[in-house]
Amino acid sequence: MESHKPEDPVVELLTTYNELNSSRIEELDEEPSPLEFMRYVARNTPFVVRRSAQDWTATRTWNAAYLCSTLAGHKVNVAVTPFGNADAPTPDGQGHTIFAKPHEEDQDFGQFLQYLSKRPKEGVKYDMRKRVEKSIAFARIALERDPDAINMWIGNSRSVTALHRDNYENIYVQAAGRKHFVLLPPLFQPCVNEQDLEPATYVRARSVGQARGEEEEGLVLRMDETVDDEASKVPFATWDPDTPEVRATPYSHLAEPMRVSLEPGDMLYLPAMW
Repeated sequence: MESHKPEDPVVELLTTYNELNSSRIEELDEEPSPLEFMRYVARNTPFVVRRSAQDWTATRTWNAAYLCSTLAGHKVNVAVTPFGNADAPTPDGQGHTIFAKPHEEDQDFGQFLQYLSKRPKEGVKYDMRKRVEKSIAFARIALERDPDAINMWIGNSRSVTALHRDNYENIYVQAAGRKHFVLLPPLFQPCVNEQDLEPATYVRARSVGQARGEEEEGLVLRMDETVDDEASKVPFATWDPDTPEVRATPYSHLAEPMRVSLEPGDMLYLPAMW
């Protein structure tokens, strides 16, 4: 009797999921009611509401001139990396992948915004500040709590967030510019090649330039000094859906990411663990 090799159960699970679920994110014409929102939370399903926040003060008024005027004299915490990829798996130049954390510094907001507008080749920066709406009504009512955190993020076209997951519900509102999201459901954990990475942090250092023989300041990675190397390692996804052949697992080709772009006033619900 001819024997048949049993189907890999992970392959079968991911294939079945793809067959039963669309890779297009659901778009709503208006904000859901608290009850409708809880149904999305229960299903662990993201959605976008187009132009939901178009009347927010932030969406109507925030631009470079307004923010510089409003935050004049304020210091903000800025994360700096050479490539725009803070908190990300990064080659160490010796054949290994490490978890690279950004250099952080306090900077005058006007200086920070001016730096971003120049779109430099190095030193892409991010900023967050609590100057946004206090809550989203349908989420606050449904979850019976205020947000745990309210962050304002600012970057330029070179700012990139590595593939990661949060263990809480997120609602993103685009106030200005455009942001592109690539989303994977938690079921596709076998595709992302999570590894325990040695942590390192970018630090400012001076070196002698080869061309002119002058000292130049740049960013270099310095391995974190820890007592217990194993305990200090950071579990992190190393596979990138935008470069699918690099660090792929036997299941990565089965991933069908959702892709969505937010315009000013758009709102995205991103469920926990996505």
